[in-house]
Amino acid sequence: MPKSLFWTRTDTAGSEHALLDDGRGLAARGTLTAVDPVPYTCRYRLATDPEWVTARVEVEVEGSGWLRSVRLERAGDRWRVTTGEQGDLDEALRAAGHPPAGLPGTDDPDRLAEALDVDLGGSPLFNALPVHRLGLPRATADMPHRIAVAWVLVPSLLVVPAEQVYTPLGPGRVRFTSDTFSADIDLDADGYVVRYPGLAERVDPR
Repeated sequence: MPKSLFWTRTDTAGSEHALLDDGRGLAARGTLTAVDPVPYTCRYRLATDPEWVTARVEVEVEGSGWLRSVRLERAGDRWRVTTGEQGDLDEALRAAGHPPAGLPGTDDPDRLAEALDVDLGGSPLFNALPVHRLGLPRATADMPHRIAVAWVLVPSLLVVPAEQVYTPLGPGRVRFTSDTFSADIDLDADGYVVRYPGLAERVDPR
């Protein structure tokens, strides 16, 4: 992998390190860590087609006494979703005073049919998928782009359909909106997140 990106979380103690090759679409693998709601390590592998439409995402999340996995693969105009679980995340959440997360994956993959992008919770790398696919660094400013995504919640790995809006604000900046949440994200010249208010900031080698 010719590129390496590192972010530190600003919403909680945690980080993300991604290794990637974007010469023809995107191939990436990465690791996220966070302490909330319970300490976990999340590992992922991601592949898109040459137009940056997501083709496959594999995610594994592990904490004390539990491990979960989910794999999303696009097959034609449908998503195939496969899950696995060892141990009991819900027990760990209850012990920490949090509600249970429920089962990983989705009970109806057809609800994801319109999604061309996957969004992994807590990962600034995954914002690059619609940014590149829609050509937002060169798009007309202040013109919103409404998209459907398959949103993978972490650490539960529940997969839900979600609507998101990306609005270019000029060179190096895009506004992200989902439901009532909104953030103006700073991008580098290659379209990767530099600063995502309320989530993460990129850290470059000294």
